[in-house]
Amino acid sequence: MAHSTEPPLSFSCDCGGLRGQITGPGVTAGTHCACFCHDCRAAQLYFNQPDPAPGPVDVFQMSPEEVQFTEGAENLALMQLSPNGMFRWYAKCCNAPLATTPGTPKFPFASFIVKRIADTDRLGPVTTRGFVPRPNGKQKHEKLQYAAFGLFKRLLKSWLTGSWRQTPFFNLTTGEPVVAPHVITLEERAGLYD
Repeated sequence: MAHSTEPPLSFSCDCGGLRGQITGPGVTAGTHCACFCHDCRAAQLYFNQPDPAPGPVDVFQMSPEEVQFTEGAENLALMQLSPNGMFRWYAKCCNAPLATTPGTPKFPFASFIVKRIADTDRLGPVTTRGFVPRPNGKQKHEKLQYAAFGLFKRLLKSWLTGSWRQTPFFNLTTGEPVVAPHVITLEERAGLYD
């Protein structure tokens, strides 16, 4: 298969204390997206990143098993914006957001922060734009079929092959995340949304 020769793509937190790579097949199968949702912006603000508004957060949707930590995995930490919120993984050494996943390994999905990736040209252009604000105050998705089709293909592969079990984010014996999540307070949360 053609994508088997694709080299891995390296990533790093801001200070270099946490490093890793996305596998070649992971690069090939992923979907480059732009997310305008309020939660993605709030997470960036919580981690003291530049405010992306009115623009999006640039993300690469992929399978978690294609993420490999090579250095500093002890710096991996986890935050939630609410008790039932998505898992937002970051590097505690420098507060750099890394990826967002569901709270279970059985739904193998990761939305990786493109800013962490060294050679972003290899991700290709943004194909899907999610939660794009409209003048009437509502939101819309643009070219959602690319993200949906990519997600479906990756989920099918992960479930059929069992590769979802290779996630670096969860302990498969317990089903728990490899580090305990920190759920931010209502007061902290309120300050991140306007």
